[in-house]
Amino acid sequence: MRILSILFVLISVNAFAQRYSEQIAKHREEYKHDFIKDNNSPLKKKDLENLHFYEADSTYKVLAEVELLKNEKVFKMPTFNGTSSDYYRYAHVNFILNGTKMQMTLYRSVSLSSNPVYKDHLFLPFTDESNNKETYGGGRYIDLDAKEIVDNHIEIDFNKAYNPYCAYSDGYRCPVPPEENDLQLAINVGEKLYTGEKKHRK
Repeated sequence: MRILSILFVLISVNAFAQRYSEQIAKHREEYKHDFIKDNNSPLKKKDLENLHFYEADSTYKVLAEVELLKNEKVFKMPTFNGTSSDYYRYAHVNFILNGTKMQMTLYRSVSLSSNPVYKDHLFLPFTDESNNKETYGGGRYIDLDAKEIVDNHIEIDFNKAYNPYCAYSDGYRCPVPPEENDLQLAINVGEKLYTGEKKHRK
């Protein structure tokens, strides 16, 4: 009976892993398709073969406790082209990843928050120990939605971490992840280094 129970657990775990991998695969196909749809995109269809990703790993999908921040002033988040964009700190998120307690900050764009389509958009830029080795040196981004906060918790899936446009081309105003979101471990999921030739935007 014990052996049957163990087998059932193993089958269930494998089935979950397969479903999760399929979900991430679908997400990545949609992500690639967005490059083709976006007239402002630095990549064309032939460039997509130079996009690379880690294998999906559900242990990097965490449920984070959300601590909303109040009376935060707008600040200028530097961008890679030497300009800046206006943001404010929206919340702290606390979670455990690979046995380590972590805290990161969610941001809200001043310009996007005035757009009805993006009024609930939350921005999670970060750097980690994989940068300049297997992932883009300038860090990566995760998009979240304020409506996804339920009972002061939100799901953060690092498998959905993606590169800023600046990883593929110059000429874009990509925010530089603030130091408070510099993770002292390697996040070996999500998007890897782009292997195509870096473009020059006119």
